[in-house]
Amino acid sequence: MEEPIPVTRDVDQGTAKLMPDLDRPRAWLLTVDGAPQSYVDLDDPEHLEFEYARRIAHVLDTAAEPHRALDVLHLGGGALTLPRYVAATRPGSRQLVVEADRGLLGLVAEHLPLREGSGVEVRAADARAELEAAPGGSADVIVADVFGGSRVPAHLTSLEYAREAARVLRPGGRYAANLADGAPFTFLRSQVAGFAAVFAHVCLIAEPAVLRGRRFGNAVLVASHGELPVAALARRAAGDAFPARVEHGEALERFTAGAAPVRDADAVGSPEPPGGAFGIG
Repeated sequence: MEEPIPVTRDVDQGTAKLMPDLDRPRAWLLTVDGAPQSYVDLDDPEHLEFEYARRIAHVLDTAAEPHRALDVLHLGGGALTLPRYVAATRPGSRQLVVEADRGLLGLVAEHLPLREGSGVEVRAADARAELEAAPGGSADVIVADVFGGSRVPAHLTSLEYAREAARVLRPGGRYAANLADGAPFTFLRSQVAGFAAVFAHVCLIAEPAVLRGRRFGNAVLVASHGELPVAALARRAAGDAFPARVEHGEALERFTAGAAPVRDADAVGSPEPPGGAFGIG
């Protein structure tokens, strides 16, 4: 059997590379301009290599009783890691993936095709435009993992955007976003403030070193009008290879103190990661 070889292709937002994992026969790492975007194991879609993906998976796992099908809207696609995970763990789920980079979608469809009957629809479009076009109360979960290069685009950071997410979710539905920031957390604090102004319940899942400002890193923001299962999320996050903490209630209010939501008119993207924060080779 021939060993897989790396694939390099220019896509809409830079140079994408698919690099095989030599330890797992049909697993691939996707990078764009050197920044890791996705990791997919075609033989084992429940294997999640990236810590932030596992944390979002904890939100998906606790969104309903095990194996119950969900309607999930994914804003940002990458190599479709989490849609594959939901299809494997919750058969019969209906999922729409919105990804603006048509070149990237073509690369993934060619080299990392979805399984037959996955229930995943992939659409090349802008995430905010598709969110605004989605019917009210049509999603059980919205997963936002949109990065233009290494930054979350500004139009996906505003109070108006958070209101659209709330409109599209069903009562008790969950919103989960992959964000990235470092001290003094100007961006992350404004995001928590914006979603707390729209949703009744918000929490943040991140490694303690990130929350203490010791390094730049990912944080998963979770929001819902219904009570969040913070104890269950905390247990799962604490048991990961790189344990994370769930900030909520008074601790999250202290973290966010003084921050205000941003509106479309003055929204900015997330900060550029410091050199070497996420890059690979």
